[in-house]
Amino acid sequence: MPDVTAAVIVGGLTIIVGILVKILGFPDQFLKNYRRKSTEGLSTVFIVLAFLSYVLWTVHGFFQNDPVLIVGQGVGILTTGAIVYQIYLYRKKSK
Repeated sequence: MPDVTAAVIVGGLTIIVGILVKILGFPDQFLKNYRRKSTEGLSTVFIVLAFLSYVLWTVHGFFQNDPVLIVGQGVGILTTGAIVYQIYLYRKKSK
């Protein structure tokens, strides 16, 4: 049985929280935006930067040939990309 170190605990928690953000957090925000047909109150800069971060980490994963990084960050591209699209869609309609 492997030794349980602080690094192992932090690594495991990082994976769990990262998955929760991408699988629960962003989709929940997407549904809230969809129901309201608005992205009012969201920080466009934050969402766009998060999207770009996921894109860059995914590209890095391709360069490193790391499927875990590619899949994990790729999910972030899908979830934040959907919200970026909503920002574009709903702000365009309000003008």
